[in-house]
Amino acid sequence: MNIYIGNLSFNTTEETLKSLFAEFGDVENVKVIKDRFSGRSKGFGFLEMPSNSEADQAIKALNGNRIDGNNIKVKPADSGGKKKTKRPFRRRDY
Repeated sequence: MNIYIGNLSFNTTEETLKSLFAEFGDVENVKVIKDRFSGRSKGFGFLEMPSNSEADQAIKALNGNRIDGNNIKVKPADSGGKKKTKRPFRRRDY
């Protein structure tokens, strides 16, 4: 299961998140999203856990916890496949 972690401190590292979530089970992948130009964290990241039950436990236990001075938001990540379709532009004839 892919997990979204938001409201991260700019000092929070991938190693910190991995050790935090490893208490609940196996962690496959951790990615803190960084700004392309400055290299500074954007304040959110993603984490992948193979077991859905372990991921659910981690989400329930860690949502709202204080990490590096910020209360983090933890929830299942959106798959990204549910994009809204735009209505086509219609020209009005006056």
